[in-house]
Amino acid sequence: MTQYFLGIDTGATKSHALIADGHGRVRGFGESGPGNWEVVGWDGMRAVLDEIIGQATSQAGISRAQISGAGLGLAGYDWPEDRPPHAAIIGQLLPGVPFALVNDAFLGLPAGTDAGWGVVVGAGTSCNATGRNPQGQMGRMTGSSRFGEYAGSGELVLFALQAVARAWSRRGPETALGAAFCTAVGAADVPDLLAGLMRDRYHIHAEKAPVVFATAAQGDAVALELVRWAGHSLGDLACGIIRQVEIADLEFDVVLAGSFYKGSPLIQEMMAETIHALAPQARLVHLTAPPVIGAVLLGMEQVGAATAVARRVLIEQVKRET
Repeated sequence: MTQYFLGIDTGATKSHALIADGHGRVRGFGESGPGNWEVVGWDGMRAVLDEIIGQATSQAGISRAQISGAGLGLAGYDWPEDRPPHAAIIGQLLPGVPFALVNDAFLGLPAGTDAGWGVVVGAGTSCNATGRNPQGQMGRMTGSSRFGEYAGSGELVLFALQAVARAWSRRGPETALGAAFCTAVGAADVPDLLAGLMRDRYHIHAEKAPVVFATAAQGDAVALELVRWAGHSLGDLACGIIRQVEIADLEFDVVLAGSFYKGSPLIQEMMAETIHALAPQARLVHLTAPPVIGAVLLGMEQVGAATAVARRVLIEQVKRET
């Protein structure tokens, strides 16, 4: 009898569902908007999950009762106190289906490595890290810049603007970042840029991270130091997970997930330097598969199904269809 496995990946902007069989062949897909309960509320989250599960099962031509296992990576699932309300909704939508529930940041790990364990460090607008050891023990971060976990595009741009202000006020070294930001937003000069930012004439956020990367590539010392700092900070997150799950002496993958890594090779260089000081056998690998594949593989784990071969089939099939 064919087994079917459901994977769900929800975020603050979009949500995906994927159904595959035990061989890793894609059978159904679903897509909708944000599914993070902190963004859309509990009723909104339930509605999005119901929608994408319905889309995927309809396309696969199966009922929900035919799903053998499910993996759900849900943004907003951050602390133990979050499990009961999430689990209650999942139980209503998938009655009797065994499931794994993780934060969406975790999905890059099973999606990114055959072993299914190790560390994943996600970096986009902001950042997060998680992981697990071969015994299944998991490690995590707070996922909040409030607690010093910052090394994504948003933080890089914020610190770059602070460097521009320090240079203008003679509290810090000169930097070409000021002129680069002026060009990016059409400001007349640095005073106009700073005044415009204060008075909302100009808006510079995470999407301007390429300005910092380009300035660093031109050799600006301040921009280079900022990029090095970002790489070190992301490596520090990985080291925290490595210590939590006690794998420093093992050979394992650190999966790099997110668009931030495309900005500069210095990021990975600094990460490697930081991580290898603690775990010399760690390998840094880039995530090339959609995270929802990791959710399907977590679903397969719920019934003890082998995942390595299915992972490769899923990745190849998704590549052919995209």
